[in-house]
Amino acid sequence: MLTIKVLGPGCANCVKVEEITNNALNDLGEFARVEHVTKREDIFKYPILSTPGLVINEKLVCAGRIPSEQEVIRWIEQERVAMGMDKVR
Repeated sequence: MLTIKVLGPGCANCVKVEEITNNALNDLGEFARVEHVTKREDIFKYPILSTPGLVINEKLVCAGRIPSEQEVIRWIEQERVAMGMDKVR
């Protein structure tokens, strides 16, 4: 199972990243554990200079901007391949 973390204090941009991520998961028919990390000390455990950030299976894939849904889909698919799971699309 994929684990996805949205890094950020809960601002509008962070909420948007979480929304885009959930939409991507729905489009793929994929189930994942999605967590919103808001504590500063937990956020900066990752190599991130600015929020929002997106982490998939402990890999920082995006930071400091809002990714497109297509980017999130691509990152999820890449992680599924890395995990040895069949590609969704």
